[in-house]
Amino acid sequence: MSELGDIVRRQISLSGPINIADYMTLCLQHPQHGYYITRDPFGAAGDFTTAPEISQIFGEMIGLALAQIWQDQGGGEMVLAEAGPGRGTLMADILRATARVPGFHSAMQVHLIETSPVLRTRQREALHPRPVTWHDSVGDLPDGPVLFVANEFFDALPIRQFVRQGRGWAERAVGLQDGALSFGLLPASTQPVLDDLFAGVPEGTLVEWCPAAAPILHDIAARVRQGGAALILDYGARDGTGDTLQALRAQAPVDPLATPGEADLTAHVNFGHLIRAAGLPHGIEDQGAFLELLGITARAQQLARHHTGIAAAHRRLTHPQEMGTLFKVLGLSAHAPLPGFRNFTTKGVQV
Repeated sequence: MSELGDIVRRQISLSGPINIADYMTLCLQHPQHGYYITRDPFGAAGDFTTAPEISQIFGEMIGLALAQIWQDQGGGEMVLAEAGPGRGTLMADILRATARVPGFHSAMQVHLIETSPVLRTRQREALHPRPVTWHDSVGDLPDGPVLFVANEFFDALPIRQFVRQGRGWAERAVGLQDGALSFGLLPASTQPVLDDLFAGVPEGTLVEWCPAAAPILHDIAARVRQGGAALILDYGARDGTGDTLQALRAQAPVDPLATPGEADLTAHVNFGHLIRAAGLPHGIEDQGAFLELLGITARAQQLARHHTGIAAAHRRLTHPQEMGTLFKVLGLSAHAPLPGFRNFTTKGVQV
């Protein structure tokens, strides 16, 4: 058991079981022992590898899409913002790919949403000498038009899990069994928000709800309505049913309760809930299809003439058996459509 694990066990022994969201928050954000507070988890030497770390072509495609959106909307001043920017690799690739777009860089103010001191240092190094402003939350971004990007940000937000029991919901929690951390169910209670979000799910169905997602989407949407767009890239589906909580350590799955604070904890993103919370015209594509529509194959072929590993990176980013269909891209804009999306819809938009 890790040092944070001892802290969690003491807390539970004193105050009782904690829900999954509180457990995730302790594991990821504890001020002394939290996973994201104490380390750089990215890349082959870390616990997981994100798309920007796989190849520069991912960031290039995102950057050129953002530049096209900016041009389509008149080329005015905007905030260029990223939530969960990791080492700064994606933003660095976006800026490099758009360096020759006339006026784009001078119109952009770069803002990053990051709480980890370790990762802020990496981002500062990656983006030097570009001026950058850091924030702890999306709500701290300045008002005005925004080009917003979030790659594998929402999957790390804490979730709560419930099981449908009659007219109520029994919450899954972390408690103690024979002194060890263990999952269990709390007594069922009424949860009107779940009745609304998961109307009609059968008895015994486990559902996942991310309470933090809707407020964040409200903040993003408020700025996108003033101009710009948001691109949200992550893995998941639309219905939010089933247990998707997972832990990764050294690139391999581990027990989420085994070593609190020493493994990454994530869950699949419910894109249906994101769309509903945003209330904006939107498009959604599989990541592979999105990147193909932006021209990733032609760029990969060009790079492959001078660099090794490009074909493998292209496959990993786009192939259905790799990241191509598990990962989705949600585009939000009050000035639809956006590049990379075959269809945009106003279904579910709240006027």
